[in-house]
Amino acid sequence: MSAPNPHITKPVPVIRQLDTAAVNRIAAGEVVERPASAVKELIENSLDAGAHRIDITYADGGKTLIRVTDDGCGIAQEQLTLALARHATSKIDGSDLLNIHSFGFRGEALPSLGAVGRLSITSRAEGASTAAQITVNGGDITPVKPAALGQGTMVELRDLFYTTPARLKFLRSDRAEVQAITEIVKRLAMAEPFVAFTLTDISKGGAGRVVFRADAQTGDMFDALHGRLRQVLGKEFAENALAIDAEREGLTLTGYAALPTYSRGAAVAQFLFVNGRPVRDKLLIGALRAAYFDFLSRDRHPAAALFLECDPERVDVNVHPAKAEVRFREPGIARGLIVSALRHALAEAGHRASSTVASATLGAFQPERPEARVYQMDRPSQPYQPQGFAETQAMFARVEQPDEAVIQTTSELPLGAARAQVHENYIIAQTADGMVIVDQHAAHERLVYERLKKQMAENGIKAQALLIPEIVELSTGDAERLLAVADDLAGLGLSIEPFGGSAICVRETPAILGEVNAEAMLRDVLDELDDLGETQSVKDRIEAILSRVACHGSIRSGRRMQAEEMNALLREMEATPHSGQCNHGRPTYVELKLSDIERLFGRT
Repeated sequence: MSAPNPHITKPVPVIRQLDTAAVNRIAAGEVVERPASAVKELIENSLDAGAHRIDITYADGGKTLIRVTDDGCGIAQEQLTLALARHATSKIDGSDLLNIHSFGFRGEALPSLGAVGRLSITSRAEGASTAAQITVNGGDITPVKPAALGQGTMVELRDLFYTTPARLKFLRSDRAEVQAITEIVKRLAMAEPFVAFTLTDISKGGAGRVVFRADAQTGDMFDALHGRLRQVLGKEFAENALAIDAEREGLTLTGYAALPTYSRGAAVAQFLFVNGRPVRDKLLIGALRAAYFDFLSRDRHPAAALFLECDPERVDVNVHPAKAEVRFREPGIARGLIVSALRHALAEAGHRASSTVASATLGAFQPERPEARVYQMDRPSQPYQPQGFAETQAMFARVEQPDEAVIQTTSELPLGAARAQVHENYIIAQTADGMVIVDQHAAHERLVYERLKKQMAENGIKAQALLIPEIVELSTGDAERLLAVADDLAGLGLSIEPFGGSAICVRETPAILGEVNAEAMLRDVLDELDDLGETQSVKDRIEAILSRVACHGSIRSGRRMQAEEMNALLREMEATPHSGQCNHGRPTYVELKLSDIERLFGRT
């Protein structure tokens, strides 16, 4: 590439004042990214107007039509023209830009929409005898005229981005835009359980198809929110969600968070609100993730709908054009509140596991093809012993049978009475109304982990000295990484020191684990350090390593257990928080009701 010619002079730039139309189109680019953005702004206006019912209609993914109708307080006829002026708003007086109590307040949405589409506003203010309408096409405003409408407002936006064809080309398919609109409506509906919402698609003309409907809820705030979340997120979330209600230094957290065993493969069921405003805030998302750190593997994500309320002056909601992000004056308080409140709720849940675990188990029992089912009535009536019957008898003869008196006294307990152990890994227990299948290794791993955490919190984990220190040969890099966290490991009861070259000497191991393979434990610690990187806090890193260490003290798969041992494990699970899932978020037991079992065999 040739060098620029220094003798060529560039023209002196001239500063120009942009006209109103250009200014509004620029503002529209910040506020209205796609049809869903327009829907969000209009619904928030309806909520700020005190609406009890909001109807949203769209066509062609919102590209050709968006209509939002509400029964709010309305706009006075003489105010309609001002409603389309930039930076004109009824929600603040401009004297205090931090004390914000409304959704929209900058006065940009309506003029921005009118700059890039064909906008009409029809409204009838409370107490007014008639309604009035104003329209704007690409920034050109027409005079106000009389119209017919009950109390409230109807905003209709047609041909979005027709004045900016380049923007129109960047919109996604109608299906993708509909998905974004639906997501916006659902999020806003979660925050307002006492308001009715209806979303209708009229792309093909006619009366339209109702895509989403949420009737107004009644009762107290928690009952209303639970009912609304059932409408929006479904029955399974509602059945497996824990109520959250906590306060710290003037910040209040309410909502519902799901059990760890009701986790998702992506962060698609995380809904966070600040002062009623849906946000996607990194601080809050990180706090949610940290709260479940002990209970989920890194490829699973918690499900929750959480509402943080605080004095408006303690949070800046004006750091993003679409107000999707916020900034807290004291971010540590907000994060700490979320982490502590959720961990407390999860601990209170005890050994409870998600009801979806049983559903998944029953689904796994179903045959792949209906024609492959074989019922009792299809079998020969004469007695017989099928192939393998003798082997089956022998297998059950080897199972340790618990005492019947123990069964009678313990079957009424939540996890019931142990009846058998199969494949030297699964405990079968009888409950009052069904049965429980326990993964003995996964369950004991969680129990050991919780014991280790308790020990560490109280007075540190006791160490046991090895009679003969174990020398572990590692790569130079691995040895250096372990020695860098040697002090942290010592607090876990694992004492290491350099032994020349790249060797590590293990002198002490956690006493609670008994005899362990020190080399395997060190390699697990290295794996955990690789997985965590440097992103976690010191406490989180220690607990993650502790989780790996706990695995070495667990009852291993393949170990035969006596009846007393099995029942002792069940009782400890009932008394231990979080025992419904292992350290990686998988269920430690499956509960099947007798009605479910009978349905499997066609008895109901």
